[in-house]
Amino acid sequence: MSSQQIPEENLPVEQGTAHGAVEGAGDPFADPGLPAHKPRIQDIDERAANRSERAVALMFTLSMLATVGFIASYVIFPVDKIVYIWPFGHVSALNFSLGLTLGLALFLIGAGAVHWARTLMSDVEVADDRHAIEATPEVKAKVMADFAAGAKESAIGRRKLIRNTMFGALALVPLSGVVLLRDLGPLPEKKLRKTLWAKGKQLVNMNTMEPLRPEDVVVGSLTFAMPEGLEEDAHDFQTQIAKAALMIIRIEPDNIKDPREREWAHEGIVAFSKICTHVGCPISLYEQQTHHVLCPCHQSTFDLSDGARVIFGPAGHALPQLRIGVNSEGNLEALGDFEEPVGPAFWERG
Repeated sequence: MSSQQIPEENLPVEQGTAHGAVEGAGDPFADPGLPAHKPRIQDIDERAANRSERAVALMFTLSMLATVGFIASYVIFPVDKIVYIWPFGHVSALNFSLGLTLGLALFLIGAGAVHWARTLMSDVEVADDRHAIEATPEVKAKVMADFAAGAKESAIGRRKLIRNTMFGALALVPLSGVVLLRDLGPLPEKKLRKTLWAKGKQLVNMNTMEPLRPEDVVVGSLTFAMPEGLEEDAHDFQTQIAKAALMIIRIEPDNIKDPREREWAHEGIVAFSKICTHVGCPISLYEQQTHHVLCPCHQSTFDLSDGARVIFGPAGHALPQLRIGVNSEGNLEALGDFEEPVGPAFWERG
């Protein structure tokens, strides 16, 4: 529709003298003022304005779909799936889909907002004089009036399609950040509370890979053991040994102060977790005269003659003890699993 076909009363009023124009053409520093406002097609044609509204709503709607696609990608694509995508070559299907969908969701929100501002919001330039930093009551009133006028000119109340789709897009995009928490790793569930130790599992010397017998452990010695059946070439060896590694020490029974430790031992042979309860470092420094064992990472010290309680350092609690006995073959065996989680106290309190 041309301007000649529009009724005169619907045409925008032409601005008069440019704002701030200074009389006297001879002044080389005269304020040129603002150019006369030129109406956009959307200002004079409601059909064009409706087309812009639908375009903005479409972008916000596509943003919502892209956000849903981002979340769906976590479910659809496994972490190790590799696909060929020209011209990128072989890429991770999960990473590519996450980047593409999240990028589209954010881009479409931005593009929709820009298109809304350029075609439907007021584009009349307004110049205002600078004022003092402190706001006077008059200025506050003017700011609130300007805000109300801007809200009215944005037509957010009247353009319900834009408003609703914008709110939908802005509400869904934060879900992308929530889903990203999945990258922190799988939920531990009860995996950190259980180890491979169970009733009847033999203690295997980690140096000789042979079952341990009571006569193999002499007073004052320190031996490291792992559960029977755990192989060093197993794919989960490091995961399992980080929970199941044992320190085997033989102490004269009369020197064991803790009654439960004495009961869970076999002829003075005690088995404690090798994993420090501070941050999970492997413990390996033993002083046989004091029966103290020291973590090399942060110097947490435990008394193995007194329930492996902490006597120095940042460790939160004593080392877990494994109850042991002897089987029919004369080998040392576990009589169950640890009764408390191995390692840092976080998992016990969490």
